[in-house]
Amino acid sequence: MRRTPASSVPLPPDSKGVPRNDWATLRTLFPYLWVYKWRVLAALGALIGAKMANVGVPLVLKQLIDQLAIDPANPKALLVLPLGALVAYGLLRLSTTLFTELREFLFARVTQRAVRTIALKVFRHLHALSLRFHLNRQTGGMTRDIERGTRGVNSLISYSLFNVLPTLVEITLVLGYLVLNYDIWFTIITAVALASYIAFTVIVTEWRTHFRRTMNDLDSKANTKAIDSLINYETVKYFGNEDYEARRYDQGLQSYENAAVRSQTSLSFLNTGQSLIIATAVTLILWRATEGVIAGTMTLGDLVLVNSFMIQLYIPLNFLGVIYREIKQSLADMERLFSLLDQNREVADSAGAQPLVTHGAQVEFSHVEFSYETKRQILFDVDFTIPAGTTTAVVGHSGSGKSTLSRLLFRFYDVNGGGIRIDGQDLRHITQQSLRAAIGIVPQDTVLFNDSIEYNIAYGKPGASHEDIMAAARAASIHDFIESLPDGYKTMVGERGLKLSGGEKQRVAIARTLLKDPAILIFDEATSALDSKAEQVIQAQLKEIAKDRTTLVIAHRLSTIADAQQIIVLDHGRIVERGTHQSLLAARGLYQQMWERQLARPDEELASPPLELAK
Repeated sequence: MRRTPASSVPLPPDSKGVPRNDWATLRTLFPYLWVYKWRVLAALGALIGAKMANVGVPLVLKQLIDQLAIDPANPKALLVLPLGALVAYGLLRLSTTLFTELREFLFARVTQRAVRTIALKVFRHLHALSLRFHLNRQTGGMTRDIERGTRGVNSLISYSLFNVLPTLVEITLVLGYLVLNYDIWFTIITAVALASYIAFTVIVTEWRTHFRRTMNDLDSKANTKAIDSLINYETVKYFGNEDYEARRYDQGLQSYENAAVRSQTSLSFLNTGQSLIIATAVTLILWRATEGVIAGTMTLGDLVLVNSFMIQLYIPLNFLGVIYREIKQSLADMERLFSLLDQNREVADSAGAQPLVTHGAQVEFSHVEFSYETKRQILFDVDFTIPAGTTTAVVGHSGSGKSTLSRLLFRFYDVNGGGIRIDGQDLRHITQQSLRAAIGIVPQDTVLFNDSIEYNIAYGKPGASHEDIMAAARAASIHDFIESLPDGYKTMVGERGLKLSGGEKQRVAIARTLLKDPAILIFDEATSALDSKAEQVIQAQLKEIAKDRTTLVIAHRLSTIADAQQIIVLDHGRIVERGTHQSLLAARGLYQQMWERQLARPDEELASPPLELAK
């Protein structure tokens, strides 16, 4: 399959055919928060309480100052001590903090549970997507999208609930008080300044958003190149391409650097404009308040009150640009995350799918047609049956469609025509979980988790006892080797199992499959990467575990499948011969030609013949 050049998941259209927007992202997020609706409502109540207390502080401060405005010559001046105002001031200060902390306490569970639920849902959905999706994606970019998206959920809730919403509540309370108690110009100046500030911030930040998107894309691409290079560490060393890989990585970093500089330059413009609006508004407000005090229409307490209101409003507003930018960034990151959930499950359980029930596990490929891409068909009218408890081998030149059969049997893809049945049950009408529980595979390239040998064997049956794991290892003839290691079954196998040899990894794969104890076995060129001695030993083990099981063997060394009850010969996706080893040799067809070629060169793979290459 050809990989797409994009390093992360494209943003999908919504149901109306337009790109997912911020409101669509918020609508997707809201149900995850509303699960805890009583906590949400209580947190909103605490938020309003905190802001009412915060607005009440300047009001009490005004009363305190006005009560202290007594002529010092008055003999009663030393006796004036507004205890009520002082106590109220202290209580309101304390209430602001208490309500704020209560709000965060109530919402902590909501936020973290939403992040956990979304991350788990995306993880499950990715495993539910077809193999085609994963072959067309680059893991480094996708994992970065998931990481940023889950962090974006937390950031969005934090900024919106703990910064934007409280500021809006406070603005409403302050404007309401100014309208009711002071000259209309105070309200007009404040409202115009706020509207100008918010409009300027939104417009400039919207303009800057594409810089952040570009940075995200470039960051994902650079990260993908780094991960791919490190995963293929040995290949890089084989060809001495360290400098080449460093240059490729640096190209991504350079592009990211340029985008980051543009983003920072535009941020400076945003901050300068915001500061100009704030400075102008505060100056006008204080000018009107000073005139009022001079004219006697306002007290010193009123001037302090208005000034305190402005300070309380503009301190959070001073960070509105940063907050809005972070919210937009969080929304952009969440777009990537939720777009993964929008990816269509190409292979899904049908409505009413039933668990597979096996009675000997006969496998039938009935006139199967299949193509990975519409312009290139892989299988043509493939029709054969593997009787229960027997072994069928499939051979053919490279690219003839052998491994595709195992992928279809596992239902990584659905057939384009015909059907595949196990004991008469069509794979499309049974649950995928029960299907894959009934099939075990020993692949050509055994990939192990970067964990212990015991963990990798136990993966065939999570929760198996240590005794069962050792029994499977003994059956795979690897127990003695494991026991000879210093850490025994706790030995770490390294990334993709690279600390083990090819034969050792194959034995671990055999043990894992034995522990699973499936009704159907697939050996997908399981010994092709081994030397002759190791192949003979493992091949004997494979024959032993295949006894009384329905087995599909995909092979390129014909000597390993000579005793199969049925041999299928594929050529360019079509069955051209079938029969036993002896009958196929007697037919003197394609199988006999491949047999003679391998007798002459035993280690040769079944590549396409020179004539085909010449064409």
